[in-house]
Amino acid sequence: MSIRDRLRLSYGAMFVIPIVLSLIAAIFISKAYIHEIEKNYNIQISQRPLGDFMVEEPLLLEKVKGFSEGELGQLAEWNYLSNLDEELSQMNAGILIRRENQIFYKSDLIRDFDIEGKLPSFGDFQEEKHKKLMLEGNPYLLRQLDFLYDDGAAGSMFLVVDLSFVAKSSRSFIITLLIVILVIITLTNGILTLSVSHSILNPLKKLEDATKEIKEGNLDFEIDCHSRDEIGQLCHAFEDMRSKLKESIEIQLQYERNRNELMSNISHDLKTPVTAIKGYVEGIMDGVADSPEKQQRYIKTIHNKAKDMDRLIDELLLYSKLDIKKLPFHFEGVDILQFLQDIIEEYQFDLEEKNITLKLQHHEGDFKEMPLILADREKLKRVIGNIVDNAVKYMKKDIGKIDILLSNTPEEEASIQVEIQDNGQGIPKEHLPFIFDRFYRVDPSRNSATGGSGLGLAIAKRIIQEHGGRIWGESQLNRGTSIFFTLRKFTEDDRGEDYEENLNC
Repeated sequence: MSIRDRLRLSYGAMFVIPIVLSLIAAIFISKAYIHEIEKNYNIQISQRPLGDFMVEEPLLLEKVKGFSEGELGQLAEWNYLSNLDEELSQMNAGILIRRENQIFYKSDLIRDFDIEGKLPSFGDFQEEKHKKLMLEGNPYLLRQLDFLYDDGAAGSMFLVVDLSFVAKSSRSFIITLLIVILVIITLTNGILTLSVSHSILNPLKKLEDATKEIKEGNLDFEIDCHSRDEIGQLCHAFEDMRSKLKESIEIQLQYERNRNELMSNISHDLKTPVTAIKGYVEGIMDGVADSPEKQQRYIKTIHNKAKDMDRLIDELLLYSKLDIKKLPFHFEGVDILQFLQDIIEEYQFDLEEKNITLKLQHHEGDFKEMPLILADREKLKRVIGNIVDNAVKYMKKDIGKIDILLSNTPEEEASIQVEIQDNGQGIPKEHLPFIFDRFYRVDPSRNSATGGSGLGLAIAKRIIQEHGGRIWGESQLNRGTSIFFTLRKFTEDDRGEDYEENLNC
C-alpha cells in the first residue's frame, strides 16, 4: 500500500473509529447512570427514555393519582399522608396538600422551602403539563392534582420530585462521556499516528544507517526492507545502488589488479628482448663480434628481438582497445566456407615447410545449404590466425595436423560451431580453464620462443565475445587440443543497405 493511501486510510480511521467507540461508550455509560437513577428513585425506567420519567409521564404521579382518585377522603387523614410521604421519600419525592389557600400537609423534602407562593392556583392542573421549580438552586418537578373535599372545599395535591440527582447525574454523564471521547480520540490518533510513522520512519532509519555505512566505505551489508510503498521502492533503489556501487568498486579493484599484473607482465616480456638487444649491441661495441659473419648474426638477432617487441606492442595495443571497447567492428554477411578456404590457402605454404597439414572438414548433412555468418572479416581472421599460430608453437610432432571442422551448434540452430583441432602435445587439465586469460602461459618459464606473448587466445576470446559467440577449449595430453567457438548466422534482420556491397568485397 502506498504512503498516500495509508495516510488517507489513517485519516479516515481517525474519524470513524472515535465515533464508533464513542457511541459504544455512550451506551455503556448511559446504562450505568440510568441504573444509578433507578436505584436512587426506586423505579424502573430501563424500558423507556429518561425524558419520559422527567417530562411526559412520571410514574410517581400516576401512582399517587390513581390511588388518590379511589380514596380522596384519606387525603385529609394525617396518618395516611405520613405513610404515603414515607413511601414517596424512598423515591426522592414528596407531597404537599393544600385546602383552599392553606397548606394542610407538607413533606420533609420541601419543609424548609418557601414554596407556597410558587404553587399554581386551583383549577390550573392539566394532566399533560408539569412545572419545574428551582428551589435554592436545585431543580424540582411539580405536578398538581385538584379535587374537592367532602364538604365541597377546593383541594390540591402536589407531587414534588427532587431532580437534583438527575441533574447532577446528567452533568456527570456529559463530563464522563466527554473525557472518554477525548481519551478515545487521543488513543486512536496516537496509535494510528505511531503505526503510520513507524512504517515510514523505520525504513528511513535503515536508509540513514546505510548512508553512514557507505560514508565509512563499508558496502558489505544489505538493506532489508519488505514494504511495497514509496519508501520501500526507495529502499530497493538504494539497495540496487549499493549493490552496483560495490560491484563497480570490485570491478575497479580488479582492473587495478589487472593493470598491475599487466604492467608486471609487460615489464617482464619487454625486459627480456631489451636485455638481449643490449647484450648484443655491447658485444658489437666491445669487439666481441670480430668477424663480419658474427656481426651479421648479432644484427639479425637484434632485428628479431626488435620484431618480437614490435609484435608484443601491437598485441598490447589491440588487446587494450578490445578491453575498453574502442576497436570498431564492421559486421557483414560472410560465406564461412569460402572464408575458411581462403585462410587455409594463405597458411598452407608456410605450414608445409614445417611439415604441418591444415584442412577444412564439414559434413554436408549438417547444413541444407551453407549458411552465411555475421562477422568482421579482419577480426575473425585474427582469431583463426592466433589459434593456428598457438597450435603450431606447441605442436612438437614430426608430422603435424591441424583440422578446421565446421558444424551446427548442438544447442541452437541460430549459430554455427567452428573447431580448430591439432595433434600437438596437449594442455594439462589444471591449466585448461586459464588459457584464455591474458599473459597466461602453460610454460612457467614464460619463454617467448615457444610461449609467445600470452595474449593470442585472450585477444581471440575478446573478438568472439564481440561477435556474440563463446569460445572454449578441450585437450588431452599427448593427443592434441581443440579450440571451439561459435558464430551467429546471418539473418534478414541483419541485412543493411550496404549488404550486397559488403558481401561482394
